[in-house]
Amino acid sequence: MTDLRTGDRIYLRGLTVDCIIGFIDWERRVKQTVVIDLEMSIDCRHAALRDDVAATLNYKTVAKRLIAFVQESQFHLVETLVERIAALILEEFGVAWVRVSLSKPGAIRGSRDVGVTIERTRADLVVPNGPP
Repeated sequence: MTDLRTGDRIYLRGLTVDCIIGFIDWERRVKQTVVIDLEMSIDCRHAALRDDVAATLNYKTVAKRLIAFVQESQFHLVETLVERIAALILEEFGVAWVRVSLSKPGAIRGSRDVGVTIERTRADLVVPNGPP
């Protein structure tokens, strides 16, 4: 079996989006900025041979979809938002592996940002029985 964490990647770094995120009362009323970094596994050879955007994963399409999703979201936890982003990428764009990092700049005084990084595969879309 091929290791999905090796090989070609398309990435998107520093995508900033404003959304409702957090569990403190004021966080539920004011949009905050989150920053998303994304890596997706994809075999770039076919697109390179054809030199055609239709033969690859269009990162502009991915970015637009992420912006729309995150702007409309209202999660309490960064962990929930990052899991939903990973699932969206895996389901809608058909990649085999994704790494998503999401940070909240200025969330902790004295810190540039805080956040979460996860890696998921298509196999992770099947939720095992048991507590969430």
